[in-house]
Amino acid sequence: MKWIYVCYALLAGALLPIQAGVNLRLRGSLGDPIWAATVSFGVGTLALLAYGLITRSPLPTLTMVGTAPAWAWIGGCFGAFFVFSTIVLAGQLGAATMMAWLLAGQFLAALILDHFGLITFDVRMISWQRILGVILLVAGALMVNKY
Repeated sequence: MKWIYVCYALLAGALLPIQAGVNLRLRGSLGDPIWAATVSFGVGTLALLAYGLITRSPLPTLTMVGTAPAWAWIGGCFGAFFVFSTIVLAGQLGAATMMAWLLAGQFLAALILDHFGLITFDVRMISWQRILGVILLVAGALMVNKY
């Protein structure tokens, strides 16, 4: 059962550089990465709204909305920054180098989030094996960047 989620993660990860390339092309048409990211988020919002309506996913109540802590509302800002950043970085670094550094940054942050159980993650202590894995990822990013 867990392999289904691993395959899902691989697919989602594979779509990130494709999304960056599509948004880079959109930037070329619209002339600015801010507008390309805005259009990308707008289309994504419409797609999620349509999916929610088609699947008849229940709308959250105002009570449910009110239970979210204030910091939980900034996730969209992080997503917007990420999409904007990939539009800028894709043109400057290329898909492979951009993704290598994005992954290295994601893993470094993920180790800290897991170790301290921050923002609702379960505690998963840093081990030498996990540190080695991140070191290998950073080494891979350096190699992809150089070659």
